[in-house]
Amino acid sequence: MSDNKSKFNEEAPKNVLGGNAVKPSAWRKLMAKKWAAPSAFLAAAAIIVTLMWLYGGAGETDKPASTTVDTTQGVTDEQTLDEQPPADTDKAIQQSASEVMKWPADKSQLDVVAPFYDAKASNDDRLAAWVDGPDNTLVPNMGVDLGKDDKSFDVTAALSGVVTVSEKNPVNGNVVQIKHADGLVTIYNSLSDVQVKVGDEVKQGDAIAKAGRSELEKDLGVHLHFEVRKDGKPVNPSTLIETASADAQQ
Repeated sequence: MSDNKSKFNEEAPKNVLGGNAVKPSAWRKLMAKKWAAPSAFLAAAAIIVTLMWLYGGAGETDKPASTTVDTTQGVTDEQTLDEQPPADTDKAIQQSASEVMKWPADKSQLDVVAPFYDAKASNDDRLAAWVDGPDNTLVPNMGVDLGKDDKSFDVTAALSGVVTVSEKNPVNGNVVQIKHADGLVTIYNSLSDVQVKVGDEVKQGDAIAKAGRSELEKDLGVHLHFEVRKDGKPVNPSTLIETASADAQQ
């Protein structure tokens, strides 16, 4: 009898209250290990950080676009057109409202090495308006490119206004953008010897740089890529300048 009782006591250990102890669960055994608690803490922290990142990322989409100049031909100013110059420069912008846009270089001494891409133009004209883009691709030219014998020449402001961008782009070369009245912006790519900075007021005909080279249109050699935007949309500089000149002569 005593042997049976002894055997029973060995098989059923007592808890502190004298009752039969409950066999530990697998979860409790796991948590009892020294590394379990730190691991659980790290896992919870990782989940919290992930949730914060997800919710934070969703908010980022509401932020305005970066002012970095895009490297794609034809949309070089898409992210900077809404930049507002200082209030005291409004006079320089409004001055352009009474001016007739002019070519930013002496066009009589230069060639149009790449015309503006017009979807309504003839097949030959459209083909001539495709230029070499990144990674050996062809892209439609949203400006007019001027050059002559791979030689540099002076680049001037097509209208009076305020410089909103003046920087070097790895694809488009040195870039200058000038804001004018009536939603007009002029863009000058592939520059060298840039003479203006952001915030400068320029008058029509003022020298802003010299023609240079760019990676995007490197096959054109030394040239000027000139764009005009009206309310953010590309406009053929040739049509705009010729029409404005004709109206001014009437």
